[in-house]
Amino acid sequence: MVSQEVASLKDVWAHYDGVPALEGITFSIYKNDFLGIIGPNGGGKTTLLKIMLGLIKPTKGEIRILGDTPDKQRKFVGYIPQHSLFDRDFPASVWDVVLMGRLGHARRFKNYTDADREITLNALKTVGMLELKESQIGRLSGGQQQRVFLARALVTEPKLLLLDEPMASVDVALQTGLYELLERLTQRIAIVMVSHDIGAISIHVNKIACLNRKLFYHNSKEILPEELEETYKCPVQLIAHGVPHRVLKKHQ
Repeated sequence: MVSQEVASLKDVWAHYDGVPALEGITFSIYKNDFLGIIGPNGGGKTTLLKIMLGLIKPTKGEIRILGDTPDKQRKFVGYIPQHSLFDRDFPASVWDVVLMGRLGHARRFKNYTDADREITLNALKTVGMLELKESQIGRLSGGQQQRVFLARALVTEPKLLLLDEPMASVDVALQTGLYELLERLTQRIAIVMVSHDIGAISIHVNKIACLNRKLFYHNSKEILPEELEETYKCPVQLIAHGVPHRVLKKHQ
């Protein structure tokens, strides 16, 4: 059975003030993929996500989301940015924040429908936040807020979910639960997650890519040591799980 292609990029380049941020990016994402993208700061990870959202136009190359251009398919793409900026004293409840995710599906000047409310209810159940639906968003912990923002992305009923460092503000003790939730979500959608946590990425995703302007990707979890070194521009320490020793390379 051939997997359904959700997104494809062919020879995509992006520049800022003439300086390349992405160079010749080519890869595809398929339904049920959980792709983790790792790489150093400034390597173009956030730029790549914004290009897939249609928020940034590439210098050259072709991008297709569900067979069409990103701007035409944006309503089928959920997105959680690295920093969700909001006034923590603003009296918005969890329910209100998630329900607002349905605005892109509502007809102009129309109120929310019963269907919108049902979708919101189900999203809150999915992320385990229904009991706190009346709570003020600014009073929640970082992990709880991320679950709310994930629910808001899910009410758009996306085919593709893009996450930019979603664990950055989440306590380590709560991260495993969020990763497991994302794994369950891949039963029905594709997920692309940017992260600096190579260890967590290697455990929870089913495919890994390295990005530092250029992309190293084999449509699998296979990442060669030399590709990591090329991505991070320095020797990389590899740890083998279950082996009581590790081999370290010295920095020059």
